[in-house]
Amino acid sequence: MLRFAPSPTGDMHIGNLRVALFNYICSIQRKEPLIIRIEDTDTQRNIEGKDKEILELLALFSIEYQDVIYQSAQLKYHRAMAIQLLHDKKAFNCFCTPAELDVKRELAKKNKQPFRYDETCSHLRAEDTIDNTNPFTIRLRRPDSDITVVDKIKGSITFHSFDIDSFIIMRQEKYPTYNFACAVDDMISDISLVIRGEDHMSNTPKQIAVRDALGYDKSIEYAHLPIILNHEGKKMSKRDDASSVKWLLEEGYLPQAIANYLILMGNKVPKEIFTLSESLEWFTLETLSKSPARFDLEKLKFINREHLKRLDYKELSRYVGFADDEIGALAHLYLEESGTLKELRAKIEPIFSEKSIPSMYQESAQTLKAVIQNAPFFEEYTDFEQHTMKASGLKGRFYFKSLRLLLTGAEHGPEISDIYKYLKNYLAEVVK
Repeated sequence: MLRFAPSPTGDMHIGNLRVALFNYICSIQRKEPLIIRIEDTDTQRNIEGKDKEILELLALFSIEYQDVIYQSAQLKYHRAMAIQLLHDKKAFNCFCTPAELDVKRELAKKNKQPFRYDETCSHLRAEDTIDNTNPFTIRLRRPDSDITVVDKIKGSITFHSFDIDSFIIMRQEKYPTYNFACAVDDMISDISLVIRGEDHMSNTPKQIAVRDALGYDKSIEYAHLPIILNHEGKKMSKRDDASSVKWLLEEGYLPQAIANYLILMGNKVPKEIFTLSESLEWFTLETLSKSPARFDLEKLKFINREHLKRLDYKELSRYVGFADDEIGALAHLYLEESGTLKELRAKIEPIFSEKSIPSMYQESAQTLKAVIQNAPFFEEYTDFEQHTMKASGLKGRFYFKSLRLLLTGAEHGPEISDIYKYLKNYLAEVVK
């Protein structure tokens, strides 16, 4: 079993989408189910409706899964496991107040030492904690030995027992911390492989420590994906528009192109342009670079253009607001100068809108407009050109520039003869 475990606390980040894609691919390749676990235990940060938005985006990217689980529904298991750890003396109640811990934290900082819990409450006798009305957390006892994580991308990494620390597994209000809930849920769901971002690497030994303390002896494989950098070489954040999957879609990048790029980025692949289904045949985590990958919006735009070119004319037409093969073919002409649907619509929409003609061409355009509106239908552009040029008395740039402006609303673009081929049946709607 594999899992994708997003939190409903904001827009989906491209890093999260990349994790979802890799989990989906590996679940198919390994013939194991994929579940979606909505990690909603941080109630103060949850945003209503974000869970549904996550699921809608997964569907848009053709990521299939077996089930959706809400972490909050697992609370009874988290509490039961915490009680079991207390019973087995693998965990202890901690009565240290936040203020007391802050003092110790500041002292460690002053001494230029990493803060670690000083085990103040770890030696309390059981009878000293019974009927105590003071609020307390529950801490897992520091593991006796170091923990080694064998990662499919990063290799073998050892974490010292001292750094793992006696960390909190249940807060004062008796809700689980991230690492405890995550470890328990992975046990319950029988997860075999965890694929996630490398920012979770420090969490992994703590989750292993929880499972070890609970006597769970099944090995879980790990793959921590390198972070994604922005164009400045810094870690991508919410301040980067391109970090948001929603923003990319609104800008006119196709889901299949975004998926293509996220799989390609920092990876060795047999070809540059491919679909998600094609990647199932050759994708492997082992070819991913250990180094951070830089997100290049221009590269994504190139890939997006190639996927737009793959669309049939009917589908491309629908993307720009029509449902006609000829308009799709016309839109295809503009792909040489448009890399996104937003850019493409900006080329096509003016064709069927009221035109704004520069002052120097207004007179010639008005003359040509009257001729076109009264001209017979011509199948071939050469016949249309001969008729309208002769009837209008225009020639040279005043003819050709005026004609282009009347047909497209722009001074530059594809060859007029190619444009006419697809607009000849729409001249009454275009030149009005």
